[in-house]
Amino acid sequence: MQYIAETKEFQISEPTVVSIGKFDGLHVGHKKLVKEMLKWKEQGCKAAMFTFSTPPWTLVKGKPQTMLMTNRERMNLLSETGVEYLVEYPFDEEVCHMEPERFVAEILTGKMNAKIIVTGPDCHFGYKAAGDKELLEKLAPRYGYRFFVVDKERDEDGKIISSTYVREMLAEGNIQKANRLLGYPYYVTGMVEHGNAIGHKKLYPTANLIPPDVKHLPKFGVYVARVTVDGRTYGGLTNVGKKPTISGENPTGVETYLYDFQGNLYGKEMKVELLDFIRPEMKFASIGELKAQLDHDIKKCRDYEARIANTGS
Repeated sequence: MQYIAETKEFQISEPTVVSIGKFDGLHVGHKKLVKEMLKWKEQGCKAAMFTFSTPPWTLVKGKPQTMLMTNRERMNLLSETGVEYLVEYPFDEEVCHMEPERFVAEILTGKMNAKIIVTGPDCHFGYKAAGDKELLEKLAPRYGYRFFVVDKERDEDGKIISSTYVREMLAEGNIQKANRLLGYPYYVTGMVEHGNAIGHKKLYPTANLIPPDVKHLPKFGVYVARVTVDGRTYGGLTNVGKKPTISGENPTGVETYLYDFQGNLYGKEMKVELLDFIRPEMKFASIGELKAQLDHDIKKCRDYEARIANTGS
């Protein structure tokens, strides 16, 4: 996959089938859209996704907006789908005030070389989000592309799957439901950083990730985790939050105990997938009380892992 990021100076020479959106989380609804795009590869079109390098609301509202996945995580996941181009266009004042037809002419059919455009029914683009599916259909003859709308995917209860829906489930700690909506386990990636070393001395040795501010995190608490590092996978227990029992100002982090690992993880790239919610984050009266609770939590994690292994799911 060709990854074009943080530049307006590019030109795709091959004819493309293009979809536009935030693609926040690349959930199963997005994958339905990708599947439709890939059908056009047989007609000689390359599949190309267009999004922005930063969420548009960050500029419009003047404050950072979080995303279910970082740009790098989105790029890595999208590269596995068969999409040939991912464009992360800079979102600045010029783009913010770009009229919808100019966006179609200069970017979609211009730089992206779109011959097919595929979107969901709620697609919006251009100044004040004035561009929509009706405009894309109206402009198709003028700019020489074909336009198709893909209906929303729904869950088992008939509710439309969306990034907002995923966020709601994460906020509730309903990680299993969130994972079904995503079509894969919600995860955090990053470089293992040094913590305060209390875990190594008094509790359990842990690996610490400090996600960037843009990363949308689930409900603070303790989770069953699956960890991938150096090409190997381990079971573990993960705490998402600020470690309120530990004195001092602690950054929001993702701290994981890999219960069948020995070695040094500092400076290594790690992926932490959250599989099930154990309990909310809480403050204990002492390190001893926290240790006793962690013993109980680890047993629950191991029991979960054994149950999944036995069911083969």
